[in-house]
Amino acid sequence: MNTKILIKTEFGLETLVKWELKELGYSDIEMHNGYVIIDGKIEDVATLNIFLRTAERVMVIVFEGLTRSFEELFQATKSVPWEEWIEYDGQIIVNGRTNKSQLRSVRSCQSITKKSIIERLKAKTTHSYFPETGKEYRIEFMIEKDYGRLLVDTTGDSLYKRGYRLDAGDAPLKETLAAGLVKLSYWNPNRLLLDPLCGSGTILIEAAMIARNIAPGLARTFLAENYTKTPKEIWKRARANAYKNINQRVRLNIKGTDIDPEVISIAKRNAIEAGVSDDIKFEVKDISQHTFETDYGVMITNAPYGQRVGSENEINHIYDTLFEIMRRQQTWSYYVLTADENIESALQRDADRKRKLYNGNIRVDYYQFYGPRPPKDYINDK
Repeated sequence: MNTKILIKTEFGLETLVKWELKELGYSDIEMHNGYVIIDGKIEDVATLNIFLRTAERVMVIVFEGLTRSFEELFQATKSVPWEEWIEYDGQIIVNGRTNKSQLRSVRSCQSITKKSIIERLKAKTTHSYFPETGKEYRIEFMIEKDYGRLLVDTTGDSLYKRGYRLDAGDAPLKETLAAGLVKLSYWNPNRLLLDPLCGSGTILIEAAMIARNIAPGLARTFLAENYTKTPKEIWKRARANAYKNINQRVRLNIKGTDIDPEVISIAKRNAIEAGVSDDIKFEVKDISQHTFETDYGVMITNAPYGQRVGSENEINHIYDTLFEIMRRQQTWSYYVLTADENIESALQRDADRKRKLYNGNIRVDYYQFYGPRPPKDYINDK
């Protein structure tokens, strides 16, 4: 039976999620700000949770339609066959949002939705008491311009929590955003990849996982793995497929440096947990100490921009050094994520492309400075 699935994203990454879905064989993708919708099957929730790199959450749509009053919301919720999803002792957690709708009180909508779910379960099961001591079930409502959706969360902890990052250090970059930065660049495994401000190594770890085709959700569990509606078999098949598709043969040249020995130690531990420690060389080094071993390479970095870390002197030093690096090595491509709108002036170069993204709640821009294409016969130097 066809099932509508809503996939939440960070703002700015919707197109990347669409690309990923197409690579996985999905079509008829409906785009919205902050989420995409596809037609699929209930079995697809396992594949989507395990394989998607730049998405935040996978949710099954169980109702959609007009919800202009509390009574309409109550009846819409009660029409859903919750008995197929929720066991009698399940912990029911309801969250949601409304926007430009007659129903404005999120708290009231939460209360009415949960009450209606309980009423449905009473009517369709032999139970009259629901202790909520069992499995957790997260239900969400989205009401936009009086059009409502009810969703079952199959993910649990957001998809950016891969499970490999034991310690994130200061001002961590979400794994989903880090993967997006790599996918938006022109890097491929035939070129050296460098992050001279690598921190806990997230960008480089995500790049190595992309190159090796290691599914990002392979090492973690998901909320719906114990749901009757999404049986264990579909998760076993999806994981088996993910293991089968790992590329063990690719040779990578990925390097990360940071001036702080402690964060380099963190990055090394994280790479071990992710299974890519042999693919990345981490070193304690100031950005000004870099020498270039290849004629064609890619630099991707999340530069400090003062709102979370980095003093004014540190930021000026980084920008001065980046300017010198880009002037000397013009055959490389450079990608810088920052909230500092003065970066183009500091680097004395206009970006070839600038993309608006969000790092947590901070609006940032991804500045892309392109170098020339390598020759067709170019081989990644080691």
